[in-house]
Amino acid sequence: MTGQEDFYGNLRRQMQEIRDAGLYKAERIITGAQGAVIRIADGREVINLCANNYLGLSSHPKVIEAAREALRTHGYGLSSVRFICGTQDLHKTLEARIARFLGTEEAILYAAAFDANGGLFEPLLDEHDAVISDELNHASIIDGIRLCKAARYRYRNRDLADLEAQLVAAADARRRLVVTDGVFSMDGYLAPLDEICALAERYDALVMVDDSHSVGFGGASGAGTPEVFGVQDRVDILTGTLGKALGGASGGYVSGHAEIVELLRQRSRPYLFSNAVAPSVVAGSLAALDLVAASDEPRAALRRNTELFRRRMDDEGFDVLPGEHPIVPVMFGDATLAARIADTMLDEGVYVIAFSYPVVPKDKARIRVQLSAAHSEADVETCVRAFVAARAKGLS
Repeated sequence: MTGQEDFYGNLRRQMQEIRDAGLYKAERIITGAQGAVIRIADGREVINLCANNYLGLSSHPKVIEAAREALRTHGYGLSSVRFICGTQDLHKTLEARIARFLGTEEAILYAAAFDANGGLFEPLLDEHDAVISDELNHASIIDGIRLCKAARYRYRNRDLADLEAQLVAAADARRRLVVTDGVFSMDGYLAPLDEICALAERYDALVMVDDSHSVGFGGASGAGTPEVFGVQDRVDILTGTLGKALGGASGGYVSGHAEIVELLRQRSRPYLFSNAVAPSVVAGSLAALDLVAASDEPRAALRRNTELFRRRMDDEGFDVLPGEHPIVPVMFGDATLAARIADTMLDEGVYVIAFSYPVVPKDKARIRVQLSAAHSEADVETCVRAFVAARAKGLS
């Protein structure tokens, strides 16, 4: 057997093991635009309960029109990175708008939120420093931290006593950076940012928050979890995405003190070596921010749908993780059962996805529901009925 034959044979064995364990992630094909209702490959229209389209802006006419106009005026793409010839006026406008929206000094755009986190830590921290990270932080944070030379400390999810212990353990570091998701995407839990900031201040540490699952709808104006907890002026670095509530396309950002952003423009590798965000995406994101600022109604609709779904699922006896976020994990424990429920739900006209190990802990398999402002009350009731019907079939 040659080395190549052994390599490809090993890959085939790994894939079979993934299938045998029930962990294979098949991609379902949708054939139209993102929305509360989507069309799938077999032509059926189903209610979508698993997109990050929190405010229903992914296919909003004003977002689409802004993107279309930018195609006409600014072209399809820049064919270059930002510092060579890839920066347009639209990019600078969006960066200034994000900073103003979040209440920070500056912002810098990245091709993806994964890149924003991936390119953040290495320019700012070295072997003299320490990163103290929540154990359930997003994979992009984990990967970004791996790229820097700082000492790494991890604290139990949202555990303030353990965070304090890690701050003490890192006492010899030149500077310490506490890193947390604003919302933990598998559970829908919010990080207690007021308490985290208080601890960081006590131990002279900086705070970084990835607010991808809250920006646009968290807080009174949609500025996210720092606004929810009243700590907008106490968080040093914010990262986030344009690909969820803010239009749902692509792109991410880092926002914070001017000195941080300026250094990232000079040293952050994903920024320096990736093409600029497409002008149509930038324009659509600006339109999305306009819509966020113009009315609280989408945020109110999202809250109503979330409250209704949580209440009705509780009425029907489902095990739902507590909280107020539109991420609503419906717990089943067994991975095979969760997958069977999700498949049956599609037959009931509702599109959901089951999550199991290693995405979530063993025996914590779930269906993660994500509500949208675009869902109607009737949509929510239909989804609850589909869960009831699928449970009856899945357990029989």
